[in-house]
Amino acid sequence: MKKKYKIISSLILFGIILISGTFYWWQNQQKSGKNSFKLLSTAQIKKNIGSKLVNNRQEDQQKITKEYQKIVKSSKYNLNTPYVKLNPYQTSPLTALIIFKTSSVAKVSYTVQGKTTKTSISNQVNGKYSKEHQVPIVGLYAAYNNQVTIKVQYKNGITDVKQLSIKTGALPKYIKTAKITVSNKNTSQMELGSNKLTLLNRTTKEPFAVDSDGEVRWYSTLYSQHMLKKWTKGHFMMLTKSDQSGETYNDLIETDLLGRVYKEFKFSAKAGSTDATKSEVQYTTLIHHDLTRLPNGNILATVSDGSSRYKEDTLAEISYKTGKVVKVIDFKRLLPKSMWKSFTKGDDGKMDWFHQNSVDYDKTDHSILVSSRNQDLIMKLDYRTNQIKWIYSGKKSSTWPQKYRKYLLKKTKGTTTTGGQHGLYLLSHKNGKETIILYNNNVSVTNGDKKNSGKYSEGVIYQINDKQKTIKQTWSYGKQLGKKNFTVVIGFAQKLANGNVLLDFGYKNNGKESNIIEVNSQGQQVWNATVKNASIKAYVYRAYRLEFYPTSYVFDVNQ
Repeated sequence: MKKKYKIISSLILFGIILISGTFYWWQNQQKSGKNSFKLLSTAQIKKNIGSKLVNNRQEDQQKITKEYQKIVKSSKYNLNTPYVKLNPYQTSPLTALIIFKTSSVAKVSYTVQGKTTKTSISNQVNGKYSKEHQVPIVGLYAAYNNQVTIKVQYKNGITDVKQLSIKTGALPKYIKTAKITVSNKNTSQMELGSNKLTLLNRTTKEPFAVDSDGEVRWYSTLYSQHMLKKWTKGHFMMLTKSDQSGETYNDLIETDLLGRVYKEFKFSAKAGSTDATKSEVQYTTLIHHDLTRLPNGNILATVSDGSSRYKEDTLAEISYKTGKVVKVIDFKRLLPKSMWKSFTKGDDGKMDWFHQNSVDYDKTDHSILVSSRNQDLIMKLDYRTNQIKWIYSGKKSSTWPQKYRKYLLKKTKGTTTTGGQHGLYLLSHKNGKETIILYNNNVSVTNGDKKNSGKYSEGVIYQINDKQKTIKQTWSYGKQLGKKNFTVVIGFAQKLANGNVLLDFGYKNNGKESNIIEVNSQGQQVWNATVKNASIKAYVYRAYRLEFYPTSYVFDVNQ
């Protein structure tokens, strides 16, 4: 009896232990499941991005292009009676296409007459001497009877001139209600040339360009998000969407100022089906913020990995020829786990621990420059090996794992620590010294300068000695403007050809306005324009001073 009792007692005790052990194992699994994350493979990230080449927009434009091809071959139009088509590709209302023939070979230039001094736009139509002429006109005013002078220069030196009037329509709502005020203008010191405008690339809505008076001289009817970048041949890469009323921007198009589309990359709007904790489909914008062109012609773009937990911490190289992803850099694999493992989730339930907002390529040593807003960090990587070359951050050296400390830059006296920065790009790389420019929001997100955070924002130029691992501030502007020009998010600084710097305080006054300022080398303002935002998320993300159009641009409907 006693033996039987002992056996029963042992079984009961064993059962209790087993049940308790199972419970604690289950509880620990639940806890670890909440905090663990299996990094996605490169293959899975490529699948999530799902980039491919499509020709939807080219096919839509094919009928229009064929009509222009017929007109080019026709003998119906000459300089006295040219063919004039406003908004030739239906997305660029302040442009026109003029087609005509001449009896002998010639080259063509034109001028759109400005309303005030130094606001005229003059362009040389690029290409060989020809009898057939396709003249892409840019720089028209809205709701205005534009005066355009066409100049024909024959090979024998004789010149003909034709005056045209081109009437345009009114601006669309989200541009018309974005009130632009110019409070300071010195055209003798501005970087204007004969055809430069300031392109205002907004966070969303239609991008547009203005002259020194703040008058709109170009815009696209396509909504763009963050990305409208110079490409080659006078073309641009624009991130837009198929459905203008939709939420996701997953169409990257190569286009020109007239709105003609030369290439279209489509990204998957479905993502997030294979991480360790969730199996679901999300509709999201995977490509974001920035891209650059690699020497092989491919696109290097800031993307999300497509997981349900993380976003905006991955780079993807996309083949220009095939549209496929050929290389992936996941920054979770490069930086300490402590940075990304338990970062605070956003409203969308994802961890935006890195928030890469710019990328630039340095051909001197085949490396890339990277800006991480949410780590208050900039860094440089060898693009061939993915090895870190240097890191600049306010994060104390002692808090970095030992293996990273050799990459940390030491700042010289008077050098600011970046905080929530944007728009990092290379100015020059000579004799082992790199000169870079960025827009320092000066907000301490995780590792910034907490003492000065929120007091001002600025454009900054740094010089980095890669061998000595030092960083020195050589120029800045913005601190003197104080808190009134502080911007917690977005912004850009562009070094211009004449030495001036164009600064975009894009989220001034909590996003109620964007302030674009051009300063000369002495730190004097030579242009100050304010854009009152027409709607939420229509802030000026970046402002560029650009040629309209560059010498590499050749428009030809037969190509």
